Amino acid sequence: MVTLAYAASGCGGQASSDLVRSSDPQLAAMAAELLPDLADRAGMELSMPVRLEQRSRDELVRYLQTKLDEDLPADEARARSDAYALLGLVDPDLDLRGVLLGLYTEQVAGFYEPDSMALFVLDDQPEEAVEALLIHELVHAVQDQNVPLDELTDPTLGNDRAAAALAAIEGHATLVMFEYLTEQLTGSPIDLSQIPDFDAQIRPALAGMNQQFPALAEAPRVIRASLLFPYIDGAVFVQRLWSDGARENPFGPLMPGSTEQVLHDDAAAPVDLRARVEGGEVLLEDVLGAFELQILLEDVLGVPGGIAAQGEAGALAAYWDGDRYVLVDSGSGLGLAWATLWSDREARDRFAAHVEGRGDRFGGPVSVDRIEVDGRPATLIRIGDDGFRVSFEADHDGS
Repeated sequence: MVTLAYAASGCGGQASSDLVRSSDPQLAAMAAELLPDLADRAGMELSMPVRLEQRSRDELVRYLQTKLDEDLPADEARARSDAYALLGLVDPDLDLRGVLLGLYTEQVAGFYEPDSMALFVLDDQPEEAVEALLIHELVHAVQDQNVPLDELTDPTLGNDRAAAALAAIEGHATLVMFEYLTEQLTGSPIDLSQIPDFDAQIRPALAGMNQQFPALAEAPRVIRASLLFPYIDGAVFVQRLWSDGARENPFGPLMPGSTEQVLHDDAAAPVDLRARVEGGEVLLEDVLGAFELQILLEDVLGVPGGIAAQGEAGALAAYWDGDRYVLVDSGSGLGLAWATLWSDREARDRFAAHVEGRGDRFGGPVSVDRIEVDGRPATLIRIGDDGFRVSFEADHDGS
């Protein structure tokens, strides 16, 4: 996450105002002035003071290392690297934890620490950057007073669903931040929800961060794009929700359940799949999702890309109806089995043909079968060792 912004509210510390609690009077005064307007723009209510403090970069690094240990243990990091290497998305020797720590250390300027329920700003930030940082982070504080952010992005929900929720969270805060800063710059009121070419304006502005942050620019594209997705496509998603003039809460009933629903406003809820494996140990099981599928189509299979449904890769990924992959150690090697549901047989067959034509781009021997899962067109791709048995079925009860 570009700001690692899981912001929230809390009480404690030295009282500075009715809105903010902080031992730093200057930060408290700045935040207290911003909060009411930000809450109004966000369409949410303030219910308690926000705790705000400064921290050093050394403290940040220690915090990030602790979070990585909690959220991405070494065994899981290795399994995710292995799975994405078999899919052809990263190099086999990728040090995922090292890459993420470098990215976060380079980019994070503020963060929320759940145990102490406080929002922190790094003490090495230039004065002119602090206000913009606070604007974004304080929106998260308002969000967390209205919805449980940590529950919405719980890793147990799976990669794609958590990414979609994070897009709603970060997109909401990014849109409010851009609107506030644009008004400050122009001196005139503006409603970004009514800007017709918003997508075309925000995408180059945020994608340009690749040039500003060396670690981000050097990261594998699937990591780089996934880190930017919540901010860019999330902001476009919320702007689309608000285009009718009503600033509805982007959470609750409007919360996207997949990255496809972030990218396409007419996307249906995906079908959950369940894998059954015999003859091996499952090291990792997760969902790739429509967004990362598009990256695979472009980077691995060489399908022309584009924004959302623009370009062949985006148009084909829009036919995604759900997927699940399992990384398995059969005892003789690692293998990955990946089932993907498609809206129609034509899309299924087009995808299968792309895989058959570029099988050398994956991280091991590839086979692709055109199958059906509960009467729906699907593909079953196996990469690497195939010394295990696997089957997929629709998970109707969510188990």
